[in-house]
Amino acid sequence: MVLFWILAVLTIAGALTTVLHRNPVYSALALVFTLFQVAIIFLALDAFLVAFLQVIVYAGAIVVLFLFVIMLLAVEPEEPLAGQLPLRISAGILCLLLVIELATLSTLPGISNMAEPMPEGFGQTAAVARQLFSAYMLPFELTSVLLLVAVVGAVVMARRKAS
Repeated sequence: MVLFWILAVLTIAGALTTVLHRNPVYSALALVFTLFQVAIIFLALDAFLVAFLQVIVYAGAIVVLFLFVIMLLAVEPEEPLAGQLPLRISAGILCLLLVIELATLSTLPGISNMAEPMPEGFGQTAAVARQLFSAYMLPFELTSVLLLVAVVGAVVMARRKAS
C-alpha cells in the first residue's frame, strides 16, 4: 500500500509538471515520466499487458508524436498573460475543494470496500487475447478494416497532392 501511495504522489507530481511547465519540451518529458509511473502502477496490479501497452503506445508513440509536432512548429515557452491571477486562484480553490470532497468521501463507511476483487488473470496477456478473439472479434476486425481504409485514403490523398 505504501508503494501505491509513493507512485501516486510521483504520478501527480509528473502530471502537474506536465501542465504547469512553460517549456513544451519539458512538459512532454514530464508526460513521459507520468506515463511511466502509471505503467508501474499497472505492474503493481499484475496487469502486465496493460503496463506494456502503456509504455509502448503512450510513453513511446504518442509522446514522440507530440515532440515531433513541438519541434516542427518551433513552439516557444509561453509568458504568463496579465490578469491571470484571479483565474489561477479560482482554479486552485476549486482543486482544493475537490481534494477535500474526495478525502471526505473515501472515509465514509462502505466506500472503501465497494470495489470487487479483480477476476483471475485480469490484465494478463492470455485473458485479454481470449476476450479479444472471442467476444470482441467483430469489433476488433471492424477496427482493423477502418484503419486499413484510413491508410488507403491517406495514400490516395498524398498521391493526388504530389501529382
